[in-house]
Amino acid sequence: MTNNYIDLHIHSLYSDDGEFTPLQLVEQCRQIGLRMMAITDHNCVKANLEAQRVSEKAGIKYIPGVELDCTYQGVDLHVLGYGIDFFDCAFTQIEENVTGQNQEASQKRLLLINQLGFHVTEEELESLDSGGSRSKIWTGEKFAEVLLSKEEYSDHELLKPYRPGGVRSDNPFVNFYWDFCAQGKPCYVKVSYPDLKEAIKAIHDTGGQAVLAHPGINLSHNYSLFEEMVGLGLDGVEVGSSYHPRETASFFYQQSIAHKLLITGGSDYHGKTKPAIRLGKYERLIQDKEMEVQLSL
Repeated sequence: MTNNYIDLHIHSLYSDDGEFTPLQLVEQCRQIGLRMMAITDHNCVKANLEAQRVSEKAGIKYIPGVELDCTYQGVDLHVLGYGIDFFDCAFTQIEENVTGQNQEASQKRLLLINQLGFHVTEEELESLDSGGSRSKIWTGEKFAEVLLSKEEYSDHELLKPYRPGGVRSDNPFVNFYWDFCAQGKPCYVKVSYPDLKEAIKAIHDTGGQAVLAHPGINLSHNYSLFEEMVGLGLDGVEVGSSYHPRETASFFYQQSIAHKLLITGGSDYHGKTKPAIRLGKYERLIQDKEMEVQLSL
């Protein structure tokens, strides 16, 4: 992956799967020489005020952001909002709605995980809380962290792919999520998210621009949906992503040019949840300066 000077997809501990405080993230960005950043927490804007304040002191341009869960034609998606008014109460309502649903879904997910033959307790999951605002929300990544730490499961067949040397060991926690808790998998629990059009409207109504996040992973082989999505008001697409090999980035780059969309890039950095992902590293098909000009928000 390419070293870049811009990273517009970063998660703090205000995401239910993030690790670091906004202050820690700004300092990490400063240390590697980033000149533009955005913290885009899941359905939550709480990191933005602190990040904006400390990034200015660090000499880093900060773009307020959020990552909203939504759906289109039955496909779960993420849409990034940039340049939003993060004081708008609409984001408080979104967070409260999603948090309540995710707390209920977590209880169901606990039952499904244990039905695979494991024994995970609420106490073990809560002990992983990093100090964010998502108590009683247990993601697939948190289940993986608990399970992989339990000595009694050191030789469990279901967990072998995620252990050192295993085929899914590069990002073991998030890979466990994709394999067991993502849409269509055995421990998937449906949460009712807004449709794509509503998510785009929420971003636009708060002064922001709506960018489709890592479409290569969410759309999988259903790229034909992309053109329909553009018609709903998308402003841009995340061409550069840790999840996009060069051919995928190239496809969405060409689509962005054809539809006159903003082109963005970001690592989707979370910390320990995705250890193979590094700040500022993603496949780039656009020069940093060109991206910076496009994103003069």
